[in-house]
Amino acid sequence: MGTSLDTFIEPHQSKNNFVFIKNLLPHIELIAALLSGLIILITWLLEGHISESAFVILHLTAFIIGGYAKAKEGISETIKNKELNVEMLMIFAAIGSAIIGYWTEGAILIFIFALSGALETYTMNKSRKEISALLDLQPEEAIRISNGKEEVVSVQQLQIGDRILVRAGERIPADGVILTGETSIDESAITGESLPTTKAKSDEVLAGTVSLDGTITVSITKNSDETMFQKIINLVQSAQEEKSPSQLFIERFEGTYVKVVLLIFLVMLFLPYVLFEWSLEDSIYRAIILLVVASPCALVASIMPATLSAISNSARKGVLFKGGVHLENLENIKAIAFDKTGTLTNGSLVVTDAHFANDVDQDGVVAIIGAIENQSTHPLAKAITNYSRERVDIFNNEVVNMKTIGGNGVEATINGEQWQIGKPDYVGRELAEQFQDGILERLASEGKTVVFAKTAGAIVAVFALKDTIREEAKYAIKQLHQNGIKTIMLTGDNELTAKAIASEVGMDQYISNCLPEDKVNHLKELRKKYENVAMVGDGINDAPSLATANLGIAMGEGTDVALETADMVLMKSDLNKIMNAVKLSKRMNRIVKQNVYFSIGVIAVLLISNYFQAIDLPLGVIGHEGSTILVILNGLRLLK
Repeated sequence: MGTSLDTFIEPHQSKNNFVFIKNLLPHIELIAALLSGLIILITWLLEGHISESAFVILHLTAFIIGGYAKAKEGISETIKNKELNVEMLMIFAAIGSAIIGYWTEGAILIFIFALSGALETYTMNKSRKEISALLDLQPEEAIRISNGKEEVVSVQQLQIGDRILVRAGERIPADGVILTGETSIDESAITGESLPTTKAKSDEVLAGTVSLDGTITVSITKNSDETMFQKIINLVQSAQEEKSPSQLFIERFEGTYVKVVLLIFLVMLFLPYVLFEWSLEDSIYRAIILLVVASPCALVASIMPATLSAISNSARKGVLFKGGVHLENLENIKAIAFDKTGTLTNGSLVVTDAHFANDVDQDGVVAIIGAIENQSTHPLAKAITNYSRERVDIFNNEVVNMKTIGGNGVEATINGEQWQIGKPDYVGRELAEQFQDGILERLASEGKTVVFAKTAGAIVAVFALKDTIREEAKYAIKQLHQNGIKTIMLTGDNELTAKAIASEVGMDQYISNCLPEDKVNHLKELRKKYENVAMVGDGINDAPSLATANLGIAMGEGTDVALETADMVLMKSDLNKIMNAVKLSKRMNRIVKQNVYFSIGVIAVLLISNYFQAIDLPLGVIGHEGSTILVILNGLRLLK
């Protein structure tokens, strides 16, 4: 008995249709605005070839499709706040234009306003995705130990004092203290530090971090809604809800502008008729002209085309802005804070120094160490393995009895000889400090991680590892200094490493040992000192500080959370692009100011001319729409 093809296809088609509609919903406002513009263009092309009723119906359709979202928003906000807004003024202007027979002008007015609103809504929806991206990294389940038995429970069920089991390779589900076991913890999700931290009994561990090479039992010390990871999420949310000074100014401007225009409109309806012996028809006619010429169409066009042109220009050069306001704010930045790992540095460890005992076969030692480290997944081991592979064949040695000593190193046997590779304390602090006249102290003072190899009771090799500086970092920092922009490094690294990196790159200032919450607090202090501060980062731990800064800048190679949280993204992770973007911001703001002054001047001239009856409606529309076209063309210069 076979299955009908229709029976198989229909559910799949329904599912595909549902997914299509779901993906379409966030863009529906933008689609409606563009569709209204298309209808206006078609109507304009068909003018003279269709009946008057069809002409009116097409324009009404464009009005409804393009203006529905903004009309709904304007009406609901008016009812909620009991105050008229710019959305209502645009609706009145479009209706007034239609009443006096200028359907196309009214429709264009609606289209431009609807398009700017749709792009703003789209950008806002896009920027909210980082919260869900953060939540995806938070463990949902934990292994709780109760009465000697293991049970899988929801993280929300965990209570302070509960014991949980975390195996090697698993993400820790809650903040707590280690009861038993020892392991290396990857805390990059919280601190941004690329080097794992050794944790043993009584040490604190944080939710969202990963146990790399050991199994531990943990006693819960915080509820799920109070963990450091949850704080990161809360910080991103609260920072995004804060309104910028520019936004608050625009909101105040909107209310005042609407009140002034409507007041003048009401005065023009009847006052000239009463005082200047105008006919009532002339007064109403002049009032409607006023409503049309006073609509902020040119003002809207002063900013949006210029901004979109600048954003397109920037995108072609590898810098993505999530909104025009961020490109506008970039010019005002007085200081930039930088994360270290993955931002100023490449984010991966490499062997920078290798020293060997005088009486050993260096290639043979490298081959043996590479073979042993190849058995480990630790970041230090991977770096040493890569170094070894570049020099010799590491697969000629058989590794037996491989054992990871959590947080300290590894040991294994090759050709009957036992080898130990790891920290100075693991191979013997005294031996490590005496090797080659105290080379350990010199390498450590340079901010490098030092790994020793020991066999037959003697140290035979030492490797220094470091996260290397990006090639362009020094030049980028120099460019910023030349343009009067201060630079500060915020890092989870210790004081020694932070000082070495900051000095090498040429930073004005550095702050070490920063957790995500510390970075946010330091950024708030920097904002008080410099007023406008940007933050550059790439990791999950940078998300709160990216959201807190006046401008968040993410490296294109960074985490999804950082990319979603940031206002600006360096697509190729090229720090030199920051200064290029600053120059583009200055150019865009100069053109926007030109457009704004020009459009306000034109509106003022048209209003005065209308009052003295020096223009009629066609001339008023030409002046109004002509100024709009001119500011759009001026803005399009930013494409080059």
